[in-house]
Amino acid sequence: MVENPVFSIYLHPFMQLRLRNALFLLICVTLFSSCGHFEKIRKSSDVNYKLTKANEYFDKKDYQHANELYKELLPIMKSTRNYEALFYKYAYTFYYMKDYIEASYYFKNFTEYFPTSKDAEECEFMSAVCLYKYAPKYSLDQTNTVKSLEALQSYANRYPTSSKIAEANKYIDESRKKLEMKQADAAKLYFNIGQYKAATVAYKSVLHNYPESPNADLYQFMIMRAMFKFAKSSIPEKQEERYATAIGAYKELKDSYPQSKYITDADKIYTTADNNVKKIRNEQHK
Repeated sequence: MVENPVFSIYLHPFMQLRLRNALFLLICVTLFSSCGHFEKIRKSSDVNYKLTKANEYFDKKDYQHANELYKELLPIMKSTRNYEALFYKYAYTFYYMKDYIEASYYFKNFTEYFPTSKDAEECEFMSAVCLYKYAPKYSLDQTNTVKSLEALQSYANRYPTSSKIAEANKYIDESRKKLEMKQADAAKLYFNIGQYKAATVAYKSVLHNYPESPNADLYQFMIMRAMFKFAKSSIPEKQEERYATAIGAYKELKDSYPQSKYITDADKIYTTADNNVKKIRNEQHK
């Protein structure tokens, strides 16, 4: 007799229900057993036993349970020989759980509580890294990016020969790039809504703060454009002076960035500005 392949994999709906219930019960029993075991550890009065189990959880990468036990042990084990190692791992539990604000706080505290520790430099670095990881994308508020940049620069200044200096500098560069993009976006917004005077000030600020930026020529070009637009929208009595300012910005672009891809467009604006100045002067002498 040939076995029906369809029948061999088919389970009656009642059997499917029983199987699901059995699996659900097994999961519940496993979870209950695990929770019950952890509660016994947590309620134990044997400090060394709790510490051993906390370290076992940490080594197994069960950072949530390790964190809970370390938290209870911290005030008890203060001033003991195990306190430093406990505090170190406690900070890392937050890091591995991606709670970067708490992690940064405890890494920083570690450096203050144990300034001579062999792990003090590492913890100062990790405190700054946590702030960097917590900082949002550039379009949002950059308060935490500023904090992370300050912390990373402080670390780089204190440990210029550290094995982590290349990584620290990478984070510094990325943080500066985010702040630059945030500032450049604000300048662009001013330009787009027709606030040309504010756009000029904003682009000058970006260029001043990030003179080595690969977009430096763009910022100088936008300064010229904003000045030209501002002159064009000004009352007649102010136009000559303001067109002349735009022409000055054009000359600075040509001198500082002679190979800029924006020179061609800048030439056109310059020609218009120069012709407008000549026209104004001719009308004044009539």
